[in-house]
Amino acid sequence: MAENQQADQPQFSIQRVFLKDASFESPGAPEVFRSQWQPQVNLDLNTRSKKLDDEFFEVILSLTLTATNEDKTAFLVEVQQGGIFKINGMDETTLAHTLGAFCPNILFPYAREAVDNLVLKGSFPPLMLAPVNFEALYQQSLQEQAQEAEKATH
Repeated sequence: MAENQQADQPQFSIQRVFLKDASFESPGAPEVFRSQWQPQVNLDLNTRSKKLDDEFFEVILSLTLTATNEDKTAFLVEVQQGGIFKINGMDETTLAHTLGAFCPNILFPYAREAVDNLVLKGSFPPLMLAPVNFEALYQQSLQEQAQEAEKATH
C-alpha cells in the first residue's frame, strides 16, 4: 500500500548540471582598461526545456551579459547552463511550472559562477549578479501568453 502511494507522488531529482556553451569577448581590450571602470551591464535571460524521454527533461538557462564602459563594449559574455532532471507524476501545469521556474532557479547559481569565472579571466572585476526571481518571470510569461491568446481571439 505504501509503495502505491509513493508511486502516485510527484518525483523530482537532479541528474546532471552541465555547462552547455560559454563565450567571452572583449572587443575593446586593451583600451577599455585605460578608462575609469563604471560599467553599464545589460542582462538577458532565457530558458528552454525539452523532453528527452518519458521522465527525463533537459532545461537550458541562457544568460547574455553586455558590459559597456563610456559607450564602448567592454565585454560580452554568453553562458548556457544546462541540467537534466528526472520528473514524473506531475500534471501538465505543475510540470510546466517546474521546468519554467524551479529548474532555472537551480541552474542560476552555476550560471552565475560560470559568468564570474569568464569575466575574471578577462581581467575585469567580478559581476556578482543579483539573484533572479524566476517565479515572477514565469508568472509574467504566463500573463503575456494569456494576453497574446486573448488578442488572437479578438
